[in-house]
Amino acid sequence: MTDHSQPTAPAEPTGRIVLLTTSHRVAPGVLSWPAWQILHAADRVLCADPGHPQLPYLREAGVAVEHAAPDAHALVEACAGGRTVVVLPGGEGDQRLTDGLARLAGSGRVSMPDLELLPGSYDLPGARLLDLVQVMDRVRRECPWTSRQTHRGLAKYAIEEAYELVEAIEDGDRQELREELGDVLLQVVFHARIAEEGLPDGADAQDGDAQDGDAQDGDAQDGDEEALGAFSIDDVAGALVEKLIHRHPHVFGDAEAETPEDVHAHWQRTKAVEKRRESVTDGIPVGQPGLALAAKLAGRARAGAVAVELPRGEGIGYELLELAARAEAEGVDPETALRAAARAYRDAIRAAEGLGAPAR
Repeated sequence: MTDHSQPTAPAEPTGRIVLLTTSHRVAPGVLSWPAWQILHAADRVLCADPGHPQLPYLREAGVAVEHAAPDAHALVEACAGGRTVVVLPGGEGDQRLTDGLARLAGSGRVSMPDLELLPGSYDLPGARLLDLVQVMDRVRRECPWTSRQTHRGLAKYAIEEAYELVEAIEDGDRQELREELGDVLLQVVFHARIAEEGLPDGADAQDGDAQDGDAQDGDAQDGDEEALGAFSIDDVAGALVEKLIHRHPHVFGDAEAETPEDVHAHWQRTKAVEKRRESVTDGIPVGQPGLALAAKLAGRARAGAVAVELPRGEGIGYELLELAARAEAEGVDPETALRAAARAYRDAIRAAEGLGAPAR
């Protein structure tokens, strides 16, 4: 029997679509090696955003980029014959294109090219902090309320947020903890942004006018503003990094620390040298809650081997001082212990009122 069927023609190559994503938190032009390889090897490189920050660096590297925004059908057709097309989305991505490609692929009626998502640059841990600094800068310049705030005026919020953070920790609410950590971080970034302006504390920022001129270019430390102690969030972070490295020679150096007690002892010795304190009580904020203050004083005296008896006197204050010192010696934070007891007392009061535990 003769077979009259015609030979099947080989299927035409469908090509390849590469969506090359980049992070705006990484300097433009800093791309991974696979990204540079595919950019140089592609038949076409498309970008809908003429202001994309990568474009000058791609052109400098000899990569021809077309300003085009094809829909899914046009992009699939551009890959016919086995061609590779690289698409460089904007910072927010291109949901219209990706949704269109997904619909075509799911229809089963179109021979789809290979689809690949290739990150050209990655966010490093902490990269979102750069966004926070940028947003804080804009809010400081453009918000009528934020632009007028001072260190002294914001001080009460730092206290409030610290207590709310402690409450979230004690409640064990992880979502609340994350939010309160953000609120505490906001205070740090807010104060650092104000400090860039080098204004005397209490001065009005006048709707952000103080941010213009030299301060906007990062030169706030020049001239008169240097005398006012202008600094930025980078100065804050840089000093903190130096402190952590200096106080952890067992991590960053050749010192040894086998126990947490070894680490604590070295930390205290280093602080004493850095601060050049005359008394073990130097640096203890007397404005903190009374129990915490009493415990801190007792701890400093004990750690510094200062032979001093607790003062004796009439009244509940001296009794509380003795209790706080005893708690500190036993490794108990009296503030935390009292708050726990007070919360139990609150719950007992609510139970006596016929109420359940408060919502958390």
